[in-house]
Amino acid sequence: MKQYLDILTDVLNNGEVREDRTNTGTISKFGVQSRYDLREGFPLVTTKKVFTKGIIHEILWFIAGDTNIKYLVDNGVNIWNEWPYEEYKKASTYQGETLEEFIEKVRTDDSFAKVYANLGPVYGKQWRNFNGVDQFKKVIKQIKANPFSRRHIVSAWNPSEVDNMLLPPCHSLYQFYVTPNEEIDLQLYQRSGDLFLGIPFNIASYALLLELVAQECGLTPRYFIHTIGDAHIYSNHIEQVNLQLSREPKPLPKLKITPNKSIFDITFEDIEIIGYESHPRIKGEVAV
Repeated sequence: MKQYLDILTDVLNNGEVREDRTNTGTISKFGVQSRYDLREGFPLVTTKKVFTKGIIHEILWFIAGDTNIKYLVDNGVNIWNEWPYEEYKKASTYQGETLEEFIEKVRTDDSFAKVYANLGPVYGKQWRNFNGVDQFKKVIKQIKANPFSRRHIVSAWNPSEVDNMLLPPCHSLYQFYVTPNEEIDLQLYQRSGDLFLGIPFNIASYALLLELVAQECGLTPRYFIHTIGDAHIYSNHIEQVNLQLSREPKPLPKLKITPNKSIFDITFEDIEIIGYESHPRIKGEVAV
């Protein structure tokens, strides 16, 4: 994963200091791009341990069109918890619960989760129902019927609904590209990228999406191209980034998916990451 370390180094050395929405402060560079060849292995960062269970569950959650964190919470994935919690704190029913108490209510009380655990019309909603259009199902149909089309696009950025989302889409648009050799690429445009916490997750997530779509369409996954608008390192992650940059990358793992199963029927148990070895986890706070 030298490509990822190169981005960290570039932004750290050449980025500009900026204020941001969270009042944390960042070092930021606008317009960076990396290319990951999936034929060389699954692009999972090895200079720190990445939460692979969260990656798999989240992409299945997107594909299902779900926008409520209960599915994630029930499966031990807590990457989206802070946003509905901050929204809940504004409600008249808020009784001073901690984040942990809020999540326990989401886990154990279906009626509570239905009201307070929803993120608004975020990724899954837009993928599967963008103003009435199931973009995800449509793009798969298009890839199969007209592979060389230049319109294999799914957008999560919906101006008519973005103000109703607790977090407007960071990874906002992706496009597929099929080659005459029956290979398939995916390019993601990400408007904003937290390089320490979010980007390792995003790389693996969309590489997994490419693998799933490739299998569904009978194609070979080739390149995941990651284009980031505002690529930033938060000021409270500088020490962690320098620690990562001091570590030597390890060999990439492999990905195994149960064959001959529809992408809409794939479950967590159908996806296996084989041979993942990494340096120890590095903790960092999420800027909300």
